[in-house]
Amino acid sequence: MKIAVIGYSGSGKSTFARTLGKKLNIPVLHLDTVQFTAGWQERNLNEGQEIVKQFMQQNKNWIIDGNYKKFFRAERLQQADKIVFFNFPALKCVYQALCRYFKYRGTTRADMADGCNEKFDYEFFKWIIKDSRTPERKNVYKEICARYPEKILICRNKKERELSEKMILCDYK
Repeated sequence: MKIAVIGYSGSGKSTFARTLGKKLNIPVLHLDTVQFTAGWQERNLNEGQEIVKQFMQQNKNWIIDGNYKKFFRAERLQQADKIVFFNFPALKCVYQALCRYFKYRGTTRADMADGCNEKFDYEFFKWIIKDSRTPERKNVYKEICARYPEKILICRNKKERELSEKMILCDYK
C-alpha cells in the first residue's frame, strides 16, 4: 500500500505517518528530512529529488509525509492508494505545534533532519495561521480532493484521524 499524508503544519501528519508505518511495517519518508539538513539549511533540490525518487522506486509499499510540490507531489498522489489530508483548524495546529515545541525543544524529532532542533518562532506561527492558508494554497487542497475523491481521507479532528487509521488498517489486511 502507498499512502501520501498531506495537510497543514502542526496538524499531526508526521506523527500519523510514523505510527501508521510502525503498525503496517511500511517504510516512512518524512519530506522535512529531505528538505532540510543540519541547522535548518535547505538541501540541494536535485539531491532532495533523488532521495524521494529512490525511495518511491525501491519500496513496493510506502508512506510519504509532506506537501512539497517539488518532491514529485503529482506522482506521489497519483501512485498513492490512499491520500490522507490533515485539515485541522489553524488554532488547533498552533496548539499542537506549541505542545510539540515544549516536548522536544532543544532536541531533534525523529521526523526531522539531524541537527534541526525543534523551534517555534513568529515566522512558524505566521505560517500556520496565515501564510499556509492563503486562498491559493487552500485551492491546491481542494483540487487534490476533487481529483482523487475515491482515495482521499480527510481528517479535521482527532476522531476523523482515528477513523482514517482504522480504515487504512482494514484495507491493508
